[in-house]
Amino acid sequence: MTHMAPHQLAFVFGILGNIVSFLVYLAPLPTFYRVFKRKSTEGFQALPYSVALFSAMLMLYYAFLKSNDAFMLITINSIGCAIEAIYLTMYMIYAPPNARIYTAKLLALFNAGAYGLILLSTFFISNSPKRLKVVGWICAVFSVSVFAAPLAIMRQVVKTKSVEYMPFSLSFCLTLCAVMWFFYGLLIKDMFVATPNTLGFTFGIAQMILYIIYKNAKKSVLPEFEVHEIPKGDEVDKDQKGRGTISIEDLTSTNSRVDGIESIMV
Repeated sequence: MTHMAPHQLAFVFGILGNIVSFLVYLAPLPTFYRVFKRKSTEGFQALPYSVALFSAMLMLYYAFLKSNDAFMLITINSIGCAIEAIYLTMYMIYAPPNARIYTAKLLALFNAGAYGLILLSTFFISNSPKRLKVVGWICAVFSVSVFAAPLAIMRQVVKTKSVEYMPFSLSFCLTLCAVMWFFYGLLIKDMFVATPNTLGFTFGIAQMILYIIYKNAKKSVLPEFEVHEIPKGDEVDKDQKGRGTISIEDLTSTNSRVDGIESIMV
């Protein structure tokens, strides 16, 4: 039986990591299709996409500083930068004025300012291995903070006993993605790639366990009314009186604000 060399295994895990990461980057497509169709961001937030873009930019900078074993990191993070830039461009087109101004400030201070500061401060480190190590630590710390972000969603699942905003498919893909990049980093002996993904794997498993626990739990997001209990008169908008019913879209519109969270771990 032929055994694969470490560099061959690293190549395999790198390819698989690129494929799964690409699928994760495409996860918000239904959200932005709805934005495009309705010509409105409907309360979605730009922060997850800004964070995902910043993460891809950081890893791309780190990959360019590496002398070898960087091709897999360069390809997926270049694709990630392009996809997140498209998402943010669409958001800026269809967002209301206040959200557009907030997003512009966020991109200027975070993606341009903070990233520019990192580039400038590490540029003056003349020792190349030391510069790579400093940028690697920055990437690792930021990756850990991104992987910890789903804690808020997990807390919401436990509190509401509902997995509505934590789809199993996304949790599974993120876990699989963390596994691929962990083994890739391990095989090329890059601790800055491998170490943060151990946390990503741990949180991914925890999310899937919560999904299994609460997937059949009774949802109690909105109260149910009998016909005679539906508010009348001044309690119902004028445009609803003629129909005698309350639109499902009217009742569920507040839920749209959560959809954007899905991309924060990319």
